[in-house]
Amino acid sequence: MKKHNYSAGPCILPQEVFKQSAQAILDFNNSGLSILEISHRSKDFVAVMEEARALVLELLGLEGKGYQALFLAGGASLEFLMVPYNVMKVDGKAAYLDTGTWASSAIKEAKHFGETLVVASSKPENYNHIPKDFTIPADASYFHCTSNNTIFGTQMKSFPQTDVPLVCDMSSDIFSRTLDFSQFDLIYAGAQKNMGPAGTTLVVVKEALLGKTGRTIPSMLDYQQHISKESMYNTPPVFPIYASLLTLQWLKNLGGIAAIEKINEAKANLLYTEIDRNPLFKGTAAKEDRSTMNATFLLVNEDHQETFDAMWKAAGISGLPGHRSVGGYRASMYNALPLESVQVLVDVMRNLENNI
Repeated sequence: MKKHNYSAGPCILPQEVFKQSAQAILDFNNSGLSILEISHRSKDFVAVMEEARALVLELLGLEGKGYQALFLAGGASLEFLMVPYNVMKVDGKAAYLDTGTWASSAIKEAKHFGETLVVASSKPENYNHIPKDFTIPADASYFHCTSNNTIFGTQMKSFPQTDVPLVCDMSSDIFSRTLDFSQFDLIYAGAQKNMGPAGTTLVVVKEALLGKTGRTIPSMLDYQQHISKESMYNTPPVFPIYASLLTLQWLKNLGGIAAIEKINEAKANLLYTEIDRNPLFKGTAAKEDRSTMNATFLLVNEDHQETFDAMWKAAGISGLPGHRSVGGYRASMYNALPLESVQVLVDVMRNLENNI
């Protein structure tokens, strides 16, 4: 039976990426060697790295605008540390918007480097919305936000207009919707949502932002060092980067971000319409802040849980339970999830209603 993968991450990737990756594990570029064993300094892999970094900037519309794309290791969680290390000035401060678990974790790390001002937080309401009425201090080294909150199902639909450098964790919605990406001075994202398997992290940074903190940064944590070595300062995670390149190629061939945005909107509209229509379910996030990537919802009557769980499992659905912080269900609809899979879930929800 076909599986409909709603996992929040690591998550679904395009089927053709699996096939190409599998072939490369056996024989990469007809070299007689596996992608898992080739030198990261080999001509074949250097070409992968160069194309992946260039394709990132092309898809984001940042070519020739002073940005560098890096593929690093350590996950987005390491960037919670690297961002303030590289951008917060000595004796300076940074402004953060607290919209969920990962934003809170980023705030915790920033406090090691200087004054960390939380300009607004939706924590008292269990992060069910995006705060909108806040002020960013003009003397902050940067303003940090999380564009999409995977656990709580909320997403920023707009970003503040500010002269302060804008830093954004886009781990769970990068490449999913059209934005003016040039409004951001630094973007980072773990690969394991819309880009590839776990193991590499994308950082897109405006070079003019760097080198202004007044502190000495250890080489492995220094963005300028990684830029100078073209993401090859140490051995990069070869296979995750290769699979990310394949996913970026898939996206480009599909028509780029504008094309996938239309598909993502259709998926989200289909599911949210059913959540709002069906009296057995209710959403957990404020409607104006609902995430296109992660729909969180509950059963109105938990007595139906056993029946509903059996039904969606029988339909081949996987990865639907919600995070313990919210409970209920979470349908993660990343780029590679087809509309067909969302229809299967909606049909199950309707069947539950008809059988109660």
